[in-house]
Amino acid sequence: MALISDVTLTEQGLEPAHQGRVLLIACGALAHEVLAVKRLNGWQHLDLQCLPANLHLYPDRITDAVEKAVLAHRGEYERFFVLYADCGTGGQLLAKCQELGVEMIEGPHCYSFFEGNAEFASHPDEFTAFYLTDFLVRQFDAFVWRPMGLDRHPQLRDMYFGNYTKLVYQAQTNDPALDVKAEECARRLGLAYERRFTGYGDLATVMAQAAG
Repeated sequence: MALISDVTLTEQGLEPAHQGRVLLIACGALAHEVLAVKRLNGWQHLDLQCLPANLHLYPDRITDAVEKAVLAHRGEYERFFVLYADCGTGGQLLAKCQELGVEMIEGPHCYSFFEGNAEFASHPDEFTAFYLTDFLVRQFDAFVWRPMGLDRHPQLRDMYFGNYTKLVYQAQTNDPALDVKAEECARRLGLAYERRFTGYGDLATVMAQAAG
């Protein structure tokens, strides 16, 4: 994607103190991972603004939320990097980022870029897999079980998940407690369990690009 040009920066009246600064606009579900990568690399010129994680339940609202965040901080940052993939927006987020002249992580969703988009694309037969990340394992009840009404109507489980064959836990960290919880999530959904250590995948690569 195109970077914000020097002409645009001048037109925006960017203060010298803001030059070189980058704003990361991310899904709230990525906050822990983004901050961990930033801390590990000492990238003090990267700031993070998280949008509500529950926007993933309403993907039609993601594009507008990202646009508002960019426009609200136009004069404060030299570059913007959107840490959302398409995430169900049907290409609308990509088109908006191109219109705004800001950069965006590639991929259909976070499960793909956590594993690495190239690696994820290499096993297209996994359309019957249900994926969880560290965040979703921690927040399984809040972001999966209750929103689907399974706390009130457990009989809906087989209707929702009857065509899935396994739960794949994409682990960003090696945390035995999360491993146990992820396996329990698979049991509750009636699915086979597979754990893959992905680390931060393409997220770390993209953040390095954003850091310059």
